Amino acid sequence: MQLPFMGTFAIDDFYTGTRAALAGGTTMIMDFALPQKEESLIEAYHKWRAWADPKVCCDYALHVGVTWWNNKVPQEMAQLTREHGINSFKMFLAYKDLWQLNDEELLEAFKACKEIGALAQVHAENGDIIKENSKKLLALGITGPEGHEMSRPEEVEAEATMRACVLANQVGCPLYVVHVMSKSAADVVRAKRKQGCVVFGEPIAASLGTDGTHYWHKCWRHAAAFVMGPPLRPDPTTPNYLMDLLANGDLQTTGTDNCTFSASQKAIGKDDFTKIPNGVNGVEDRMSVLWEKGVVSGKMDACRFVAVTSTNAAKIFNIYPRKGMEVHGTADFVISGGKVVVEDGELKCVAGAGKFVATLPFSPAVYSRIENRDRVYAPRKVIRAPYDGVVTAMNVTLASVESQIDSGDTSGISSSQGNSFYGRGRRSVPPTSTSAVFNLHESTFSVAGDQPCDQSPVKRSSIKVNNPPGGKSAGSFW
Repeated sequence: MQLPFMGTFAIDDFYTGTRAALAGGTTMIMDFALPQKEESLIEAYHKWRAWADPKVCCDYALHVGVTWWNNKVPQEMAQLTREHGINSFKMFLAYKDLWQLNDEELLEAFKACKEIGALAQVHAENGDIIKENSKKLLALGITGPEGHEMSRPEEVEAEATMRACVLANQVGCPLYVVHVMSKSAADVVRAKRKQGCVVFGEPIAASLGTDGTHYWHKCWRHAAAFVMGPPLRPDPTTPNYLMDLLANGDLQTTGTDNCTFSASQKAIGKDDFTKIPNGVNGVEDRMSVLWEKGVVSGKMDACRFVAVTSTNAAKIFNIYPRKGMEVHGTADFVISGGKVVVEDGELKCVAGAGKFVATLPFSPAVYSRIENRDRVYAPRKVIRAPYDGVVTAMNVTLASVESQIDSGDTSGISSSQGNSFYGRGRRSVPPTSTSAVFNLHESTFSVAGDQPCDQSPVKRSSIKVNNPPGGKSAGSFW
């Protein structure tokens, strides 16, 4: 809501946005506070609270973006969790030169999340590839909305999803992949969950309700209206595929990534698809789309609908059982905070009636598995008897070793040195290194036995076989 992005602001503010949410049957939203580069995360949080508190018509919570990294950031993350009710942080693998973190920074962010009991979220696309592809497409004269999808195909989303899953799993951090838009990315989430990773996948109303063929529409305004990141996929079977995974539990929740821009705002990129503000609507339509595509189609029952639209998210973000509701169709009546806010199609909401809902760290739905995994799979030291064999003296100088070899006295050299690296009592070719310490990578060890070891190539006998058993050969064996 009212996100500053790509030179403009999202047209929905916290009043119109939460009003739309209530009209569609959603009684609580979770938005993102996204600091700019070098901006304090805590200052960004307070900025979003100041925007939201006077306007919200329903309850809300906040995730906070980690859009840059230094030693101050994890301290602020801990403070936000401890003092301000934030238990999730969003990292970007895309939007290079704006919000993107590199892998080292992602690892540090994931470690910080685990330390404070927060849930790591990722926008999973490879920003480096997107930037390179965009340059190529613009150079070819492809400036329209179709270039948006062409610059960031499924593979780019799937690669980043896999990388985020691997990095998070390596440090034992739970992961939430926002706006899963493609079959490939969904398959990664499904596969990593089957391998035991604690990862959650969130398709959105747009990816479940439509596809990316619109990017090739002849009307620029129509095509640009669908531009979002990651993009909708041109494969028309994608929505049903994602709905199937959502219905059977391979994906867990639904969001909207609601970030709306008018046609005139989209037109900022009329001559360059990289400048079209990314975002679509969905906060009012999510429940209806899920009911139509999920329940009416027979893919899920009403209980699963409640789970993927409400209960699962409430559990994951540690709000349950404070939030969660049961629905039986479209929202004829909506009750928020004990008051009827929608009745017979009429909205009766009041700005400022909602309140900020603090989200506590260490959500049981997320961290109970992490704690068990840490205990079961903790690295364990092998208890064994101390080694009592010969140890190579690494401080022996090359000159002293050669002197002993020339004299035939190898008593001061370990058996591995005397037999393997320098042969048995013979002089070896001096290593090329100028170091006075043994370089084990420059060994002159030979598999040919105790042959003279000098500068000339070793001569080996050869036998030419003209007609070996099994067929004629023109080759030679050495």
